[in-house]
Amino acid sequence: MNKKTSKKLKNRKAKIDNRVKRRNWENQTSPMFSGSNIHFDIDGRNIGIASGGIGAIQLLIQKIGLTKKIDESLNILKRHLPYHDSDHILNFIYNIFAGGTCIEDIDLQRNDDAFLNAIGADIIPDPTTAGDFLRRFEEKHIIKLMDIKNEIRQQIWEQQSENFKEEAIINVDGTICPTTGECKEGIDISYDGQWGYHPLIVSLANTREPLYIVNRPGNVPSHSNSAEWIDKSLDLVSGTFNKIYLRGDTDFSLTKNFDKWDRLCTFIFGMDAMPNLVNIANNDIKNWELLEKKEKYEVKTKKRKRPQNIKQEIIKKRNFTKIRTESEYVGEFPYQPGKCKKTYRMVVLKKNLKITKGAKHISDDVRYFFYIGNDWKKTPEEIVRFYRKRSDHENDIEQLADGGVKAIHAPSDTLLANWAYMVIAATVWDLKCWFGLLFPCRPIGLQIIRMEFKRFLNIFIKVPCIIIKTGRKIYYKIIGYNNHLKEFLNFVFKLKNFSFP
Repeated sequence: MNKKTSKKLKNRKAKIDNRVKRRNWENQTSPMFSGSNIHFDIDGRNIGIASGGIGAIQLLIQKIGLTKKIDESLNILKRHLPYHDSDHILNFIYNIFAGGTCIEDIDLQRNDDAFLNAIGADIIPDPTTAGDFLRRFEEKHIIKLMDIKNEIRQQIWEQQSENFKEEAIINVDGTICPTTGECKEGIDISYDGQWGYHPLIVSLANTREPLYIVNRPGNVPSHSNSAEWIDKSLDLVSGTFNKIYLRGDTDFSLTKNFDKWDRLCTFIFGMDAMPNLVNIANNDIKNWELLEKKEKYEVKTKKRKRPQNIKQEIIKKRNFTKIRTESEYVGEFPYQPGKCKKTYRMVVLKKNLKITKGAKHISDDVRYFFYIGNDWKKTPEEIVRFYRKRSDHENDIEQLADGGVKAIHAPSDTLLANWAYMVIAATVWDLKCWFGLLFPCRPIGLQIIRMEFKRFLNIFIKVPCIIIKTGRKIYYKIIGYNNHLKEFLNFVFKLKNFSFP
């Protein structure tokens, strides 16, 4: 950032700091929100956009070579009249960054002169043309697009510190993509009665990046064809990370693959409480260890008085049945599944439950949860806590589905077209993650990786700018302000001088 820009930024910060500083207000006769006599007019000279951060995203895309790799490798369109493959894919991506929630919102950007100038485009595809492009995808094209992104992410990983490369944690899970459409090829009814698709998502927990997204009919089980994509993910991270962990719920305990995965990674999966396992837990484990509940955070000042539990009072008043965990214990035993040649470690979690109805105690119960893996170093308690962190993958999936990205979405009419849209839209989330990984201030970069997508938009994308196109340059004149603007401008400066392999 040059001195002139830095000075302007300091002046804006000083101005807003002076405006919002704490002061002893006198009693006000009118509310703060008192704007009136408001007029609207069209500026005859300047044009601008609300999402000026898209300029930084476009610069990032150019620097990592995404546009070039797509046009060189995808080859869906044989002739460019006038669009290239990358134009269509970026059209979907920028629509989401601009706040669009469906393909039809592309029309807003298409008819915005400032937006077109901002991205340097004479014209962009309309929603109908965009939908037609999705229907041109074959399975090989979708896989190729994921490979292109994975090639880029590997290069970004290589530029990270050695601490980053110490370990990779791969999460695998399925989710339901419901749809009310009745003419969408490939839809079926899921286990919970919803019509739609059942995509598989394999992601890297360290950075929250979805490594592979695979669309499937709604009626297939979670583990269907998952071993192939797990193998691809293990191959993807093996060249960069020193140690690899793999975890998933009971649906992914594919015992015939354990011996193979044992050579490639450290894995932990949930196992169904089958009668033989429950029998072993009841009779063979003698030394149960108490699993103590850890506080979510450390109180640095003094504990506050707990608020009144309204929900618990309603449960008692209406005589609802409630199951409460009284205590948890962990144990272990060696176990060799029938399809394995090796013996693995089975960790058992025993929950002592108290069942009440209203305020009356009805009965006690014991339930067992089983976790199988090849980690013989961690304690049983550490194994259980490591497995429970898998729940964070649900947050990642929620961000992809309904958290603003809306990648787990079915806007088209075929399974492959919707699969293509999921992979393209997930690139928006990838770009947010890469934004954080390449951010010059490491602490803020880590915050960006963990940040919800809507908050990322509000801080780094919704930067109002006047767009001035002169000669071979496009100027984004920032007219707004937020507390992260300095870091944002430092990131843009780094990108302009960034050399990518």
